[in-house]
Amino acid sequence: MKTLKLVMLFTLLFLIGEMGNAQDKWSVEVRPNLDFPTKDLGNADLKTGFGFEVAVGYKFMEHLGAYAGWGYNTFNSDIALTFPGPEDTDFDVTGYTFGLQFIHPIGASENLSYLVRAGGIYNHIEVENDAGDINADSGHGLGWEVGAGVQVDLGSNWKLRPQLGYRALSRDIEIGTVTIDADLNYFSFGVGIAKAF
Repeated sequence: MKTLKLVMLFTLLFLIGEMGNAQDKWSVEVRPNLDFPTKDLGNADLKTGFGFEVAVGYKFMEHLGAYAGWGYNTFNSDIALTFPGPEDTDFDVTGYTFGLQFIHPIGASENLSYLVRAGGIYNHIEVENDAGDINADSGHGLGWEVGAGVQVDLGSNWKLRPQLGYRALSRDIEIGTVTIDADLNYFSFGVGIAKAF
């Protein structure tokens, strides 16, 4: 199911990219990323995670625009002392992103810009065992994100966007009669491919 969603997103990016015109106000971006947790989740020692995000942007001023998207990130933990069940546990984080992004040329360059973004996330955390069964779900809640990077113009309205971001989400996870305060904070490094149209 997750593979099917990824194929559908890449297909959508390709189809929208082919409808390009000279306005360049809209963009669609797909960004795979590596995630580096800043602390454990409960007593679970989180490993480096990975995921991806797809986002649509709209530039309402020359350098300022809004973005909204959907993302999936997963973290593995070899030992989850707080959580019952198998020792190998995945923590999947899915949900929505939204905010503002500022993209401005660096010096006199027409092909290289810096990018700064800030916004919110509306995500939930699912606890999965080795078989892929969901043992717990935190429900959706608000968090926040910031990011910075560069944008490289590849021609034909295609953009390369390497960026580093930070995300913070606090949720309660209930497993049986136990409630765990889950603060998921992590740095995320990704390289996005965007098409403006």
